[in-house]
Amino acid sequence: MIRKAIFPVAGLGTRFLPATKAQPKEMLAVVDKPLIQYAAEEAVAAGATELIFITGRNKRAIEDHFDTVFELESELNAKGKTELLEIIRSVVPSHVNCIFIRQHKALGLGHAVLCARSVVGDEPFAVLLADDLMEGPEPILSQMAKIHEFQQCSVLAVQAVAPEDTRSYGMVAGKEIEPGLLQMSGIVEKPAPEKAPSNLGVAGRYILSPAIFELLANQKPGVGGEIQLTDGIAALMKRERVLAYQYEGQRFDCGSKLGFLKANVELGMRHPEVGADFTTYLKTLCQGF
Repeated sequence: MIRKAIFPVAGLGTRFLPATKAQPKEMLAVVDKPLIQYAAEEAVAAGATELIFITGRNKRAIEDHFDTVFELESELNAKGKTELLEIIRSVVPSHVNCIFIRQHKALGLGHAVLCARSVVGDEPFAVLLADDLMEGPEPILSQMAKIHEFQQCSVLAVQAVAPEDTRSYGMVAGKEIEPGLLQMSGIVEKPAPEKAPSNLGVAGRYILSPAIFELLANQKPGVGGEIQLTDGIAALMKRERVLAYQYEGQRFDCGSKLGFLKANVELGMRHPEVGADFTTYLKTLCQGF
């Protein structure tokens, strides 16, 4: 069982300025939930009971979101708005604990993961990037947790990437051991298309062995002068098996404006409250073009 999940949320979100000038990018809402809540719900669905948020300056809104708001709950209760009250209380299930750790310097994703070392301890853990809103017939991390349970090794989510996009991903190499599952033999951070080892790029979901902490702690800065998680995984492969899993589902790159808009449209169309009306509106709107 993967009990602990890390959420690196210390980034500045400059691609969404001015919207992120005073609020974390992870708190941008897709329909009616912030991005970070989608990721947290996915982790809880996969069995996580400790959610570890690696935060930075101006990220207080994330802590507030996962905290209890007594005044709001009292008001909703007094007005008999039980449905809204249940929505508020379900943000953090009663069996789940939230932990917040400050990343004092922006030294990269690998460093953000390393910040959680003392909390995670000597057990496998998950890493979820809230920028990547991922949906499937079964939550993506749940799919990966089943593979981890059976294979007893680290698992990375991967997807096919267009050649012109390889500079935005960690690209993997490996041998397929069963449909959709590769035993990794290499990983390269943001290579040029001609240097990419395959067309498979790492998506924002990882299940990692605790052995990676020692490797990250002794790792030299990589691309961009940062401690890259990709480099830590490359070192981990020399010690242990690491698998790449082509997950079943869809990923919205909500770190980009276009991906964020696509997520709002598609999830809006499927929303139980407004989906039907929103779909009708879109059809009417499209008729005018």
